[in-house]
Amino acid sequence: MDSINITDKQTADTLNHQKSSIKPYQRHGRTTAIDDHSDLQVLKRIKRYLLPKDFVISQDLLNEIVTGYDIGDSLADTLAADGIRFAKPLQQFIISDNSNNFDADLANNPAFNVLTEQFSRHPDWFDPKLAQIGAVAYRRYPLMLIWLLRNVALMAGYSIPALSLPLIQTGALMHDALPRLMRTYAYILAVSEHPLLHKSNTSARNNRQPIEQVLAIGSEGWRQSIKVRQIHTLVRQNLLKGKGNAAKGVIPNADQHHNPDGSWNTAYWGLPINQTDMIATHLQFSLLIMRGLRLLGARISTEEAEGILHLWNLASYWMGVDLDRLPKDETACWEWLYTYLSIQQLDFKMGQPLAKALHDLPRQLMGEDNRRGRFVEMVNASVTRTLVGDDIGDGLDLPKSKIRFGVLSSVPILFALDTARQHNQTIAEKLEAFRAKRQDNMNWWLKKNDEYYK
Repeated sequence: MDSINITDKQTADTLNHQKSSIKPYQRHGRTTAIDDHSDLQVLKRIKRYLLPKDFVISQDLLNEIVTGYDIGDSLADTLAADGIRFAKPLQQFIISDNSNNFDADLANNPAFNVLTEQFSRHPDWFDPKLAQIGAVAYRRYPLMLIWLLRNVALMAGYSIPALSLPLIQTGALMHDALPRLMRTYAYILAVSEHPLLHKSNTSARNNRQPIEQVLAIGSEGWRQSIKVRQIHTLVRQNLLKGKGNAAKGVIPNADQHHNPDGSWNTAYWGLPINQTDMIATHLQFSLLIMRGLRLLGARISTEEAEGILHLWNLASYWMGVDLDRLPKDETACWEWLYTYLSIQQLDFKMGQPLAKALHDLPRQLMGEDNRRGRFVEMVNASVTRTLVGDDIGDGLDLPKSKIRFGVLSSVPILFALDTARQHNQTIAEKLEAFRAKRQDNMNWWLKKNDEYYK
């Protein structure tokens, strides 16, 4: 009897110790302790090269990140709860001259009116000249841009189940990997579209009206931001109701993935596509791609870096991110990302189906036995391993090449070309003509399937 009591006491002591070791910021199952992933290569690199020497994780930032798990997009969610699809009517109401014929009920809807205000004009803080500087730099390297989108921004995100699970549940980037990749690529192209692009013969041939400024009201970037915001809202609502079931048979049917009735487990994950995860996505498309460009040899100035972040601040604001939550400068962005990655539960098995679908694309397009397809796949995997880390590459089951560091051969080439561009106008013009032609060639899928790029 005494031995039973001792055993029970030991068990109780163990449980109490486990409870006491859980910090207040770990109120969601997805959140780990801040030092659980300290040996992750990407975190070591950020801390060593990109953060102040005296950096420590801020308790205030931790609380802000964790609080953001439970916040969605109140305006868009309110409209979705009423069954209103706002994307097309919002665009029509703002840019159409026929507003008198508009649905009166929708025109009097408070949430719709706030959205109308948000999309009808640029906010006071937006600097179009700075945004254009960033857009020009962002679009200067078309091959590097899609390399970094797929092999750094997307692949790195697949190691984080909180980002992967909504994609898996909806079937996105798994069953339709190529269309989903190219639609994402089209969005970053639309966001970074700028007036200088329309001086090329390509734009004239497409009979596209030149835009007056980056992310102009009515531009393709503006339109797609509204559309993406509606898609995010519908996905969020469907997952909360348990309508996303594409994960069945793809990943283990663990209890934390959903509630017993099939609905999204908010206690564990927070809301799907929440404020915090949207900021992480914002930094994937801005900060990580910018860092990748620099590592591959691109000469991006401090002002250009500021412009890239400024450009994506507006895009993210339009997609429903609370502006006050966005980090204010490049250093703050790295502090935010380091803190976020430090506390994310990692589950490589959950991300492997997405990683495989993206990795296998070249041979699906070129043929299973195509040598060029196999080579492209190996190059893509090498970009991930070199710029993100072997631990994530191993976790996502990406192949390892003996010549993987060959991707870094671009560094002296790109650096030399960028240096020449800065000092010789003739070379700059020839490089721009090459960029435009290369960009046009890379848009083959969009030119075939997307009205705008046709």
